[in-house]
Amino acid sequence: MEILITYGHREEDLASLPIRDLALFVLEREGKPINTEVSISFVNDTAMAELNERFRGMEGPTDVLSFECDNIDDDITAADGPSCPVYELGDIIVAPDVAARQSTEFGNSFEQEVSLLIVHGLLHLCGYDHIVDEEAEVMEARERELLTAWTERDLPAVSENR
Repeated sequence: MEILITYGHREEDLASLPIRDLALFVLEREGKPINTEVSISFVNDTAMAELNERFRGMEGPTDVLSFECDNIDDDITAADGPSCPVYELGDIIVAPDVAARQSTEFGNSFEQEVSLLIVHGLLHLCGYDHIVDEEAEVMEARERELLTAWTERDLPAVSENR
């Protein structure tokens, strides 16, 4: 799997975060093939506001946008190997300034908020949505499940003798 990251804004705050590893973790958990490619870009509020208006008709910056490339409904089961063509799942655009404001508002760390936005964006590329309540419940539950598994992945086993 290939995760292409572009730090167009706040690289000094983002480059040390495990963004690539988190994206790989989510894509593997979602069963995406080895030849999957995703791009993640970090932009300032002005660029995000322009994208939000252009593609969603909404004013002002949003926190994350996802743009699907290859159709998620394509049958890619036979295309899971190193000699297969790249499966371009899509692009995720994140506004780290919005993430910073939301982290303060919701009581998360900056890394937690960025991680949530990455997972949210990836789940959109994997076919999840939150337009109707039932879909939102499924997507939010999957976000929580993935973020919990991500957080607990490196925790040492606790001895039963403690």
